[in-house]
Amino acid sequence: MELISSWCYDGSLPESYVMPPEKRPGDLVVPLEKSIPVIDLQCHDRNETIRQILKAGEEYGFFQIINHGVSKDLMDETMNVAEEFHAMPGLDKERECSKDPSGSCKLYTSSYVYPREDFHLWRDALTHPCRPSDEDIQFWPEKPTRYRQVVGAYSVELWKLSRRILEFICQGLGLSPDYLSNDLSHVPKIMINHYPPCPEPSLTLGLSKHRDPTIITILLQGQINGLQVFKDGRWIGVEPLPHAFVVNIGYLLQIISNGKLVGTEHRVVTNSRDARTTVSYFVYPCDESLVGPAQELVDAKNPAIYKAFKFTDFVAAFVLKRDDEAVKELISAPSCN
Repeated sequence: MELISSWCYDGSLPESYVMPPEKRPGDLVVPLEKSIPVIDLQCHDRNETIRQILKAGEEYGFFQIINHGVSKDLMDETMNVAEEFHAMPGLDKERECSKDPSGSCKLYTSSYVYPREDFHLWRDALTHPCRPSDEDIQFWPEKPTRYRQVVGAYSVELWKLSRRILEFICQGLGLSPDYLSNDLSHVPKIMINHYPPCPEPSLTLGLSKHRDPTIITILLQGQINGLQVFKDGRWIGVEPLPHAFVVNIGYLLQIISNGKLVGTEHRVVTNSRDARTTVSYFVYPCDESLVGPAQELVDAKNPAIYKAFKFTDFVAAFVLKRDDEAVKELISAPSCN
């Protein structure tokens, strides 16, 4: 398994990256005129902000936020250091990500299950836990030399922002504001995806259609188009807005909300001209957490459509095995089978 960025400039797309016709992206240019909602977090009417977030979560599962309180300089520095990391020689990157005995700091291409894939995705990825107060920071990359300082500062600000968004969502659902301020959201991780220019972008994808196995995801997507959301039977593009974040409802929050919010399917297309780097902040539960519909949202008129399950079991079925039937069996309430 060799990183794509180490060989992608020879001008050809290997057969193992060519997707079957039904999975290919088709039209690479999709409508932006009906893009996802944009929400101003500086709105002085808290109830209106909550209403907008809930509406976006119900209808799209995605929204962009502006005036969110994270400094533009820090966002730019984080993107710069992410691009610098992926621009380093492959051996240097591998060396920087091989210090953690637990393997929680990972560098890979395509996906975790590369050897078992029928075809590969056009991306390299770096991921690691991102609570700077944790001992994990000693296993973060030391190169580029600013990486730990910048990503550490960014992680602190994204932690605060994620708490704020989750409070809004909980209140909008009719839950206590701190309903998710516990082990359901205490394991944030950073993922820095890199999509090099692709010689034949119509034949492959950077990420295939999927839902995030998270509570929420907060994405810094830069200024290159690539993210697409599946809405009303078609793909819509998520227009990059300067210094905005893209927020999406994770599959786990769909379950906690008993289906009121949607963990929408999305994908990433490539292009032949520009490299694209993104920084995702994933909010995960602790491994042993029980995930299921909030009891406050379940009654005789609104029966549970999901059952409770352990997060580690969900990861095994959804992420490692990629087994849709196993996921359905794990999460579906008996009456929904």
